[in-house]
Amino acid sequence: MVALRLIPCLDVANGRVVKGINFLNLRDSGDPVELACKYSEAGADELVFLDIRASVENRKTLVDLVSRTAKSVKIPFTVGGGINSIISINDLLRAGADKVSLNSSAVKNPDIISKSSTNFGTQCIVIAIDARKKISKSNEWEVYVKGGRENTGLDVIDWARKVEELGAGEILLTSMDGDGTQNGYDILLTQTVANAVNIPVIASGGAGCVEDIYDVFTEGKASAALLASLLHDKKLTIDEIKSFLIKKKLPIRPN
Repeated sequence: MVALRLIPCLDVANGRVVKGINFLNLRDSGDPVELACKYSEAGADELVFLDIRASVENRKTLVDLVSRTAKSVKIPFTVGGGINSIISINDLLRAGADKVSLNSSAVKNPDIISKSSTNFGTQCIVIAIDARKKISKSNEWEVYVKGGRENTGLDVIDWARKVEELGAGEILLTSMDGDGTQNGYDILLTQTVANAVNIPVIASGGAGCVEDIYDVFTEGKASAALLASLLHDKKLTIDEIKSFLIKKKLPIRPN
């Protein structure tokens, strides 16, 4: 059985790690390189580094910061934010990233998914989907881009199936409704997407306790759990989470 993964997420703005609630009211959480090293040494399975303002500000991800961070860790590392061309993907992979995460650019130009997976391999291409529940529908979600500022009108399930067809190797699925709340993942959203595709789904948005992580693995069918404020606020450590999940007989890599 493939091991389930715990993945700290470093949302970066102006060279600092930040975290908010529902994509708003960002607060400083530290230096990205220092936190990357800390989580790598603590036993994280992978890291995700997202330049959350790159798409909004129409600029490229900070390649220098990516390079310094990648050189400091010993685990796989995903980079996202403002990536809109094969050249920029190549630059980031050469800078040390193991994978790239595409969101706004993939919605605007879906061909970038197929072209990048052909050039670099599906294992390098992660499609980030920021999902918000429709006001009138409890089991339907729409895709948002531009750091959660723009509603595309796309149905999340349809888009997830489409990106898999185009060559995505993995989906990073964020519940905008749960983001930063520490009230638990959106289990229905995660489960629905995971059941609709045959590629791994990383659950993101809402982790507040070890039971939330257990639930998203068992009920939500996630292949990985993204963790941010839970770790940044020192509410739990990676070791504590892993110990709990191992006792629950889940396939987790021990530290």
